[in-house]
Amino acid sequence: MTDLARFSINQMTVKQLSLPELVDACRDLGVPGVGLWREPVQAYGLDAAAKLVRDAGLAVTTLCRGGFLTATDPAERAAALADNRRAVDEAATLGTDTLVLVSGGLPAGSRDLRGARERIADALAELGPYAEENGVRLAIEPLHPMFASDRCVVSTLAQALDIAERFPAHQVGVTVDTYHIWWDDTAPAQIARAGAQGRIHTFQLADWTTPLPEGVLNGRGQIGDGAIDMREWQGHVEAAGYTGPIEVELFNDELWARDGRELLAETAARFVEHTRQGA
Repeated sequence: MTDLARFSINQMTVKQLSLPELVDACRDLGVPGVGLWREPVQAYGLDAAAKLVRDAGLAVTTLCRGGFLTATDPAERAAALADNRRAVDEAATLGTDTLVLVSGGLPAGSRDLRGARERIADALAELGPYAEENGVRLAIEPLHPMFASDRCVVSTLAQALDIAERFPAHQVGVTVDTYHIWWDDTAPAQIARAGAQGRIHTFQLADWTTPLPEGVLNGRGQIGDGAIDMREWQGHVEAAGYTGPIEVELFNDELWARDGRELLAETAARFVEHTRQGA
C-alpha cells in the first residue's frame, strides 16, 4: 500500500477484533491511527487501553461518542451531562483531542426539533469549557435525516454549524462524514464555512449502498462500493483547510461477519484506491 499516512481505522469498522487484536493488526499493516469507541475501551479498561495504543505508537484520532443531549427530564439531562464529562475525561486519557457528538433524537412524544436543538446548545454551554480545560474539542456530527427522530436531530452541516458557532472553535466544531452529507448539495458551501472558522475537527468516510438493511443503522458501505465520490469530498475538506487524519467508520453486519484482519487490510487498500494520495 503506497500511502496510509492519513488513514485512521474507526474501531467500529472492525468491531469483531478485540482491542489488542486491532492494535496488532494496525501495527502489522502500517496503519497509523485509530478512532476508538467508549464501550469496548471501558470493557478493556481505560488506562490499559491508553497504554496499549500508546505503546504501539498509534494515534487516537477520535473517541466516539458523546452527545444524546436532547432530554427534557431534569434527571435525564443531568445524567447526560455527567456522562459527557466522563467522555471528555476518557478522551483526554486516551490522548485524543476530538470527542465526536451524536446529539440525540426527539424525546418520547415530542415533535419539537428546534427545541431539541436548543437543548443541545444549552448543554454545550456547560460542556465546552470543561472540554477545553481538558484539551478536548467537541465535534457535532450531523446524521442523515432518516435518524432525526430517534438518534440525531442535527441533520445537516448548516444545523451543526448554527449550534457550533455559538462557541469558540477550539471548544466546538463539526464532524464531516460522507455517509451523512453526500446527498446535500449545500454541504460543500458549509464545509467551506466550517473550514474558514477552523471547525472541521474530523473527517470520516463511509459509502452509501442500497438497498439499506432493515433497521438502516448498519447500512454504511465499504468505501468504493456505493454512490459517494470520496475524492470529491476529500477535495472539499482540503480546500477548506483540513489536513488531518481521514477516518473510515463502517457499520455493516456483512463486514462484521468476516475475518477482521482481512477486513482491515481491505479497508486500507480501498482507502489508498479511493482517496487522493499525497494530498
